Amino acid sequence: MATVRALVRRPSPRLAEGLLTHLDRVPVDADLAVQQWQQYVDVLTEAGWSCIEVPPADDCPDGVFVEDTMVVYQDLAVIARAGADERRPEAAEAERTVAAQGYRIAHITDPGTMDGGDILKVGTTVYAGLGGRTNQAGVDQLRQYFAPLGAEVVAVPVEKVLHLKSAVTALPDGTVIGYEPLTDNPAAFPKFLAVPEEGGAHVVLLGEDRLLMAASAPRTAALFRERGYTPVVVDISEFEKLEGCVTCLSVRLRG
Repeated sequence: MATVRALVRRPSPRLAEGLLTHLDRVPVDADLAVQQWQQYVDVLTEAGWSCIEVPPADDCPDGVFVEDTMVVYQDLAVIARAGADERRPEAAEAERTVAAQGYRIAHITDPGTMDGGDILKVGTTVYAGLGGRTNQAGVDQLRQYFAPLGAEVVAVPVEKVLHLKSAVTALPDGTVIGYEPLTDNPAAFPKFLAVPEEGGAHVVLLGEDRLLMAASAPRTAALFRERGYTPVVVDISEFEKLEGCVTCLSVRLRG
């Protein structure tokens, strides 16, 4: 099996200035955030992933949330056009880094906006959160790029959270998981499992039924164990203060 690669980007010293949409601002410990980020990267490495660092973006407080810079499907990386103007400078180095890994490049262009955190891939279905940082033009452009690759892009509403993947992610069997009070339309997904904690809605699939997830969701971790999965827990408290989650901190590159 080919090594899984992942793009990561270390936190900016200005992390505490990151944008907030649905949460009130609270103090962020930048030094602790760096430690938590390193622990996250270490977990990926221990799972056999090869972590590739995108050059730091010290002037971009939200740069650590590298997932938002692109969406990767098969051999194509679609570079995002951030829904928040302040975040658009994050994309250039991320594009150069993924291109150096051999990916074809496409772009979301004006008037389209898209954040990678709004895109959830489940098999050949690509759910695109519509209503927050991603607009209809962005969804339409993504659909045009992915259709030749056999993927169907399905728009779903996002109003209660920052990004679609702030509300839902998916288990290895394709079941979409979400914290129901923050999921706009659970019925949009063929298989939906409600989890008991907000932080439990986010998993990174490490392979062999291992699920990377946040330490803030112990009841959800117990639920996953009952379903035969092995939670691998990391503390990302400083990123959660900025509406971040475990998926935001990396871009998975298959093969």
